[in-house]
Amino acid sequence: MFTDSEILSVVEMLKHENLDVRTVTLGLNLLDCASDDIGRFTENIYTRITTAARDLVRICDEVGDKYGIPVVNKRISVSPMAVAGAPFNAEQMLEVAKALNEAATDTGVDFIGGFSALVEKGMAKGDRALIDALPRALTDTQRVCASVNVASTRAGINMDAVLLMGRKIKEAARLTADSDGLACAKLCVFANIPQDIPFMAGAYLGIGEADAVINVGVSGPGVVKNAIDRAVTANPNLNLGQLADIIKNTAYKVTRVGELIGREVAQRLGIAFGVVDLSLAPTPNVGDSVGEIFQSLGLAAIGVPGSTVALAMLNDAVKKGGAFASSKVGGLSGAFIPVSEDLNISRAAAEGYLSIEKLEAMTCVCSVGLDMVAIPGDTSEETLAAIIADEMAIGVINKKTTATRIIPVPGKKAGDHAFFGGLLGESIIMPVNNATGENRFLSRGGLIPSPIHSLVN
Repeated sequence: MFTDSEILSVVEMLKHENLDVRTVTLGLNLLDCASDDIGRFTENIYTRITTAARDLVRICDEVGDKYGIPVVNKRISVSPMAVAGAPFNAEQMLEVAKALNEAATDTGVDFIGGFSALVEKGMAKGDRALIDALPRALTDTQRVCASVNVASTRAGINMDAVLLMGRKIKEAARLTADSDGLACAKLCVFANIPQDIPFMAGAYLGIGEADAVINVGVSGPGVVKNAIDRAVTANPNLNLGQLADIIKNTAYKVTRVGELIGREVAQRLGIAFGVVDLSLAPTPNVGDSVGEIFQSLGLAAIGVPGSTVALAMLNDAVKKGGAFASSKVGGLSGAFIPVSEDLNISRAAAEGYLSIEKLEAMTCVCSVGLDMVAIPGDTSEETLAAIIADEMAIGVINKKTTATRIIPVPGKKAGDHAFFGGLLGESIIMPVNNATGENRFLSRGGLIPSPIHSLVN
């Protein structure tokens, strides 16, 4: 049972602390749409998506209005297109992307994810075709998001795929130079990608998932910050263990809100409820920032010494609160540190508190990785691939999900600003160690074997 004060605190979260359901994502299996004929295949997937999702936006709005809890984004994730569209070449994959975009537009959703490939151990024909199509597909569509899993703890790191992704990211940035490389903001490169992420750009519907499922992403960095501020104001001598409990209890309440909305949307659509992904995903708005939580905990800014341990505590407390609130917690569920999407983090980078090297260190303990990081446009393909490979190694060795969403901004250098708009925000362009000369380590390619974690049982 909830006490009166707990109910009132949730009302306060909704009214003044930016608590919302960040996304309700409808996952759809498209594998039964398979056909060797590209025209029939694109028609099949368009029909399947528009039929299943025709009421998604309306029902999300109705449920949100009923409870006074806004559902900010309505999205769709589908089976990995490299599998569903395995017979097709790169030009035909571009037609698939356009069909996905048309279906997303006609159903009124914000984004559709699943233009994806899983290549951690090798690349099949469909994988290569999809990856070759990525730059143009992300340039020629507005709502299609893509992800490529190039590594896993069980398989190792596919360095051939990492090198290829370095080239494709550069090409995607070049094709969208007039929007500061915006296509790259719709592409994530993963290690250990979960099958049930509701957040973009990484969302896709895993092979082991239900035919249709509702996954919910709830975010509340402003709620967590305010909970810490209230507690510290009442008792300035709280220790870190006590603050971790406050974060955990707050995460519990936020998770319950997400499950309430998700279950009712799923029930009204007549499909299964999947998971709540409780990720502290910020926006560029003041008061809705993960970076501000670090300051509430007592640090001068995110990026200063102590930031990694603070993030580890924050991430762990969020997971514990979510796991206690629901048996259906999944996705990424933790804390995101996307540079351009978080006004406070972007400022910390501009003021020199936060470097790309410190970001990489912090990704050892956060829920994703190098997220929405703008870097100079002249960064070489090899350096891009090396940054990706380093991040993949963190995920593989630590048995966790890591990812890169990195944007080499054409024509701009370190210290300039990149502007992406909307929830993608803006950021200073961070310097990288763009070592000249051939990277012979990377160019060797091949598969870095999966790690051994113990020599004793």
